[in-house]
Amino acid sequence: MPAEVELKLGIAPGAAGRLLRHPALAAARAGRGTRTRLVATYFDTPDGLLAEEGIGLRLRHERGAWLQTVKGPPLPASSGALVARDEHEFPLAGPELDRQALTRTPWSRPLQRALADPAFGPRFVTDFLRRTVPLRFADASTALLCIDCGELRDPDGEQQRSIAEIEIEQFTGAPLELFRFAALLAADLPLRILMAGKAERGHALLRGDPDGWRQPVRAAAPVLTADGDAASALAAIVRECAGQIAGNAAGLVHDDDPEWVHQMRVGTRRLRACLGLLQPLLPAPGVAAVAAELRWLAAALGRCRDLDVYVDELLAPLARAAGPDSTLAHALLPLQQAAASARADARAGARAAVDSPRFTRLVLAVGALGALPRFGVPEPASGDDPLGQPATAFAAQLLDRRHRRVRRRGAALAGGSAAERHALRIAAKKMRYGAEFFAPAFAHRKPARSFGASLAGLQDLLGQLNDGVTAQRLTGELAADRPDLAAAALGVAGWIAATAVALERDLGPAWKQFRRTPRFWRQR
Repeated sequence: MPAEVELKLGIAPGAAGRLLRHPALAAARAGRGTRTRLVATYFDTPDGLLAEEGIGLRLRHERGAWLQTVKGPPLPASSGALVARDEHEFPLAGPELDRQALTRTPWSRPLQRALADPAFGPRFVTDFLRRTVPLRFADASTALLCIDCGELRDPDGEQQRSIAEIEIEQFTGAPLELFRFAALLAADLPLRILMAGKAERGHALLRGDPDGWRQPVRAAAPVLTADGDAASALAAIVRECAGQIAGNAAGLVHDDDPEWVHQMRVGTRRLRACLGLLQPLLPAPGVAAVAAELRWLAAALGRCRDLDVYVDELLAPLARAAGPDSTLAHALLPLQQAAASARADARAGARAAVDSPRFTRLVLAVGALGALPRFGVPEPASGDDPLGQPATAFAAQLLDRRHRRVRRRGAALAGGSAAERHALRIAAKKMRYGAEFFAPAFAHRKPARSFGASLAGLQDLLGQLNDGVTAQRLTGELAADRPDLAAAALGVAGWIAATAVALERDLGPAWKQFRRTPRFWRQR
């Protein structure tokens, strides 16, 4: 099955000329470029049946010829800005779909359902000028650079959105050189990560939604196989984490929903946890460099997330519990205003970080790391090879170590200090990430879910206790040199203390449940 592998980035329309003059492009150019106007019509049902399946069906007029193309959903090789899809193309004699040809694709069933809908038909049109340059990289791999500038519009032309993007489509070789080439361009040009393709943005235009982003991207299980090696499993985990980070970028920049920040922060933490698995194994400088940039991103997101939780999950419930006419509610009002102002500043900082060239370069660096065979570490001539062993064996050793660490930290649970509980929380979080990463490689899915649920219950309680500590710190910062906030600070402290009593009461049973839960990676 033919597969399309391309790296997509947004670009300011006025920067296309600078891109064509860029030294990296001059060094990789492998022939003359072309300029072509491309007009394509995308087909679907009014309710977007094909879009929901991740399928795109278009009819394109190109250089006087007609071409029908069907693209499938993203493949596991996709990573952040890199999109891999299976595609089938059919030359046509005219501007009419060849419905019979659609039955010869892997998606014949959803296509047939769509074709059976009486309202199936043209949904939107893309019309743009494409400038292309053939590329040949140092490792002899080849690609095509496409610069697309134009518009999306509905069939009646009543709604339009601009197109300004580049695609670096792989012809031969591995995706690694695509990331390296894009990184050279991103060092000098205003490029941004572009997760939504033209089809997704066209459907967003029809719905009246923002440009291709609909809802926060949550963590998903990486695609692992029971017989795969550790290197391929870790690469799949890196790609999945990169997708979660990049997939929340546009929403975070343009929307106020706190979940965008939360999910990007989760993706950042998961990726940092994954790289933590690699650090003892790899001397590769690329891992350390990416880890350092992830710390920068985590810091930019952390304060915003802390204030989101403080405002929405502590101050708002406390004000509701106090009642609108109570003395405490009136005392809380200036604290809520101060927290809202700090939250707005923190959100602006997070948005500036994610909308920056530094973020684009970070996502490209993560993509390159995941595409690098064995993360750049050669196979040892002899002796142990941690990356070459089966993923299940690697995971079992790793999860055993993390399980022992959680149990050691848990010994101080009864009467432990806030610092000791924090250490337990971090150990439990890393244990949970590791278990979620590698669970798909094991056949015992139900025991893995039971283990994850028991660990999640423990981690959630510890997390809520830690939220109380964070809330005390934020209250102290906001109330410093503000006598008018003293009464509100006392109310917050009392609420946190009362909440902590209930949480601590549940902590013992959650710990016992975790200790009783079998380790799924050791079951036969």
